[in-house]
Amino acid sequence: MGGPDPAVASLRSAVRSLLDLVQPREHIAVACSGGADSLALAAASAHVAERRGITVHGLVVDHGLQAGSAEIARRAAAQLVALGVVAQVLPVRVEGPGGPEAAARRARYTALLDARPSSDCVVLLGHTLDDQAETVLLGLGRGSGARSIAGMRPLDPPWGRPLLGVRRSTTRAACAALGLDPWEDPHNLDPAFTRVRLRREVLPLLENVLHGGVAEALARTAAQVREDGEALDELAGALLLRAEDGHELEVSELARSHPAVRRRALRAWLLAGGVTEVTDAHLRSVDALVGKWRGQGGVALPGGLVAERSHGRLHLDLGGSGSERLNP
Repeated sequence: MGGPDPAVASLRSAVRSLLDLVQPREHIAVACSGGADSLALAAASAHVAERRGITVHGLVVDHGLQAGSAEIARRAAAQLVALGVVAQVLPVRVEGPGGPEAAARRARYTALLDARPSSDCVVLLGHTLDDQAETVLLGLGRGSGARSIAGMRPLDPPWGRPLLGVRRSTTRAACAALGLDPWEDPHNLDPAFTRVRLRREVLPLLENVLHGGVAEALARTAAQVREDGEALDELAGALLLRAEDGHELEVSELARSHPAVRRRALRAWLLAGGVTEVTDAHLRSVDALVGKWRGQGGVALPGGLVAERSHGRLHLDLGGSGSERLNP
């Protein structure tokens, strides 16, 4: 008697590897849109979890953005139940700033967090190597910095992404081998979405020009940059501990460090202090209070806060009457 289809075996192996890191006691959750990636992930998770005595919860988010979305979600849930998964449909309202993609992502992740059976339950997401390559390419094109080029982490609790080393073609092959019927999202063919054009136009062109292997190369780049970033984050964490004095930072301690490490420490300090978003421009302006000090005023930051230097220390204050002298 032969073993499972190679595509199915590949997915099960990927799920095992991630669960070995997580060591769940009772539950795992799988986010499932009904598409090939998440459906194949759910099937692999159900197989692996059954052998470990773990319950799999399938979470199907219905964004309500397309006609018939409720039926699509119901069909996805029915396939999950047939796999032995405890399925739940999560209707959400997509609203708020940042455009429909950002609003949908916000609503989806909030719903997934709220629906977990326990606070320590990991939620598996069906992002593949192809998704990772697209993420890296977007980061490169937008100049978003190393954190963006580092792509998605395989394990970023509560999120787990076991398929980041698996091609999208493998998930489709696994669905075919298991007799699953994935939903084809029409948005994945709509050139109005940047990712669709990257997927259907840019990456195929790069594959042709560079004779293949581009998606894998981008994923390797993400892993390398992520490892370097983790090392810098450790150095930045140690610097922050040395520089912190209450809620303020000692400039003399910061000034002795390399700017790349210093800026990471400053970013962590700003976020912990209530700054809602830290762009590269914000970070470099705050860093100039250390590395290019000339008596300048404070730096206005998102969240209504101001980073200022006085008496050899950096501190965060609420913006107010002095805002006319702030750097942008």
